[in-house]
Amino acid sequence: MPHGLGHLIGLEVHDVGGYLKNTPARVMKPGLKNLRTARSLEKNTFITVEPGCYFRDFLLNGDFGADLAVAHPAKYLNRDLIIEYQKEISGVRIEDVVLITADGCDNLSKDLPRTVEEIEACMKH
Repeated sequence: MPHGLGHLIGLEVHDVGGYLKNTPARVMKPGLKNLRTARSLEKNTFITVEPGCYFRDFLLNGDFGADLAVAHPAKYLNRDLIIEYQKEISGVRIEDVVLITADGCDNLSKDLPRTVEEIEACMKH
């Protein structure tokens, strides 16, 4: 997942404010510099959770950069299936919007389409 996990939502879809003067500073190291916030998630904050699945050759081949210590996941990869997927798509993210509550979070996207069939049917309209 070569991107941040999510972003704040407010007046804009990709709302600013992930890094403010009174919040932790952005860490500029590979694997961390793309995170959209280091804030503590307080009650009544809206944020997305959008893990991604990408078929990027440099990641699949383990070229993560010399200063990013990541174990190569080759033994977990189905190369034939990845090659098949790469013919049509280079990756996907399905985004959930959550509201941080006093005792956890409320997923505001839980009733949206999730399966391939549901998403494709929705895209046809």
